[in-house]
Amino acid sequence: MTRVLKSEKRGPANGGQATSAVVFVHGYGADGSDLLGLADPLGPHMPGTVFYAPDAPERSVANPMGFQWFPIPWIDGSSEDQARAGLLAAADDFNAFLDGILETEGLAPEALALVGFSQGTMLSLHVAPRRAAPLGALVGFSGRLLEPNLLEAETVSRPPVLLVHGDQDDVVPVASLPEAADALVATGFETYSHISKGTAHGIAHDGLSLALSFLRDKLPG
Repeated sequence: MTRVLKSEKRGPANGGQATSAVVFVHGYGADGSDLLGLADPLGPHMPGTVFYAPDAPERSVANPMGFQWFPIPWIDGSSEDQARAGLLAAADDFNAFLDGILETEGLAPEALALVGFSQGTMLSLHVAPRRAAPLGALVGFSGRLLEPNLLEAETVSRPPVLLVHGDQDDVVPVASLPEAADALVATGFETYSHISKGTAHGIAHDGLSLALSFLRDKLPG
């Protein structure tokens, strides 16, 4: 049984019916509000877009004030089996949440994009390729592709992907970007990547600007 994800929502800026939706997928130990502020710089340039920012389904072991999508063994002492089971459970929860958005907003899958950060990118890169119909776009900041050896066999749909990473990231190594990009390209994904110079584990202005251009290009309206 899937868990219902609590989410905040903003937009559309034009006050009308949404023509597209963006879902922000937060990192480990954070919550939806941590990324929802990105709707402020993006919204005026995407006036027909509604923005969602769900909380992950579990309280974070490392930060009880925040949430986690699944356990991370080297942070919380969980086992690899627990982490894998957590990922699969979170994927079911997140897929149900996305299906609910499409129904509520009356949108087709290609009108919905994911914008993930860190663990949120990891979840997004797991979920999007395994959905029956391709989403409109996926932007992944500061994350990595989990289980790249399974990507080709388990890919069902191929949304376009933009990966962005800071070259000073000391949480998720920047080498994770080319590793993910290579696997995505080899599996037939339209893939773009960008390294933000002088940026640690965060989202820099240049990366956000590229994400805006990418989303405007790939989403309707």
